[in-house]
Amino acid sequence: MFRAPATNTVNTLPTLNMGWMNRWLKLGLDYALTLPTLLLIAPLLMVIAALIKLDSPGPVFYRRRVVGRHGREFDAFKFRTMYIDGNDRLIADRESWMEVLQGCIDNDPRLTRVGRFLRRYGLDELPRLFNVLNRTMSLVGPRMMTRPELLKFGHRVNGYTSVLPGMTGLWQVSGHSRAVDDRVELESRYIRNWSILLDVQILIQSVVVAFTVHA
Repeated sequence: MFRAPATNTVNTLPTLNMGWMNRWLKLGLDYALTLPTLLLIAPLLMVIAALIKLDSPGPVFYRRRVVGRHGREFDAFKFRTMYIDGNDRLIADRESWMEVLQGCIDNDPRLTRVGRFLRRYGLDELPRLFNVLNRTMSLVGPRMMTRPELLKFGHRVNGYTSVLPGMTGLWQVSGHSRAVDDRVELESRYIRNWSILLDVQILIQSVVVAFTVHA
């Protein structure tokens, strides 16, 4: 696991100002990995899309409005994993509602059968590869957030929005701490210590974590 030197950066988040060469290196890494991956998994994406349509009524994709670089909002794509009346189902199931509020989603009644499987193996996030292609996201970067979530960062928001959000990142491979200060610290380490080699290292670690968790 990547471990940067300890820094007292909880109250500030540095900005990332890449030179043109580093920008092209990061762009090249994103496209070099994303394009062949999409070609390789195209049959899988079509099968998942068909299963979603057969399993429950509603769209194949879910669009989540999030904040990207320079504070611009965009739609992050993912496969739909919930019933279109999911909130009504949750409200009707008081026991499951309490479990969801406590962070337990194992018995979330909003999830479809296919959606439960997709989330278990992280397949619901595969459509975000299209966000990488249109440059609203990168393969590696801070975890994307909605506008209300971003407000928790306060004055540290400028550092967060100085870089494209990523499909994976240092926070994702470091345990998904729920504490805001822990998350700021991890995002700060990534921004302060960014290099193309760090991106490669996080990508490799993400693959290892995925196979370890779902093995």
